[in-house]
Amino acid sequence: MDDSRQSIGADSNRIFVIPSDTPSRIPRPPKSLLRCAGAAIAEFQMIRPGDRVLVGLSGGKDSFALLYVLLHLQRHAPLDFALAAATVDPHSPGFDPTPLQTLIPNLGIPYFYAAQPILDQAQTSMNGDSYCAFCARLKRGVLYAQARQHNYNVLALAHHLDDIAESFFLSLFHGGRIQTMKAHYLNDAGDVRVIRPLVYARERQTAAFATSAQLPLITENCPACFSAPTQRRYFKELLAREEAAHPNLFRSLVTALRPIIAVGFDKVKLK
Repeated sequence: MDDSRQSIGADSNRIFVIPSDTPSRIPRPPKSLLRCAGAAIAEFQMIRPGDRVLVGLSGGKDSFALLYVLLHLQRHAPLDFALAAATVDPHSPGFDPTPLQTLIPNLGIPYFYAAQPILDQAQTSMNGDSYCAFCARLKRGVLYAQARQHNYNVLALAHHLDDIAESFFLSLFHGGRIQTMKAHYLNDAGDVRVIRPLVYARERQTAAFATSAQLPLITENCPACFSAPTQRRYFKELLAREEAAHPNLFRSLVTALRPIIAVGFDKVKLK
């Protein structure tokens, strides 16, 4: 079976292969979202000829939006790259990846699935981290492993401008560091480039696209994450209040944060 027409995944006990003989209809992302992604991809040289890009797909609105943006660009933009998606199942209550295992292979791209008991591991191995930070780090490690196993040199993550801003204030207020998520960088092992094509897009754009396209979103109701208000939620609400009073807030934040999200890009430019 041709690699572009199958899905290969693994859980704790089995390997499964899902054929994809009839690609599903691919909803077109709105022009505003495509412009934001296109600007970031061009500015930070995120996708290069011959790249093999693996999208980290949780099934939420942001990762779905990123997947469809890249599918659209693969088909319509002068970018020659391969595309696949991978999901990490953290074994948390409420997370059911079944819809993804049915839908994604029918988009005509490879789909990989890996299960990792992150919730159980967090009980003994967090070492002072928040659960969300611990989970994100472990998920990224699993995605690196999937990229290596299936020969993908680029990992695409779906963090948007709201995430970037919230992370900046979290780091500043609680970590004493002026930093946030990077737009494009090389991982510590030096074998996978990490890109965030939605760094200039707003969360409300991905939410609107998910609603208009009627995407089959997966809502993860994880008690370890959502049983109490989080620091990230606090800054999300703070930024919302400030934007209501100052509508150009995020335009200013883009200008201020651009040098910070570009940290590490000088290294990948040399590759």
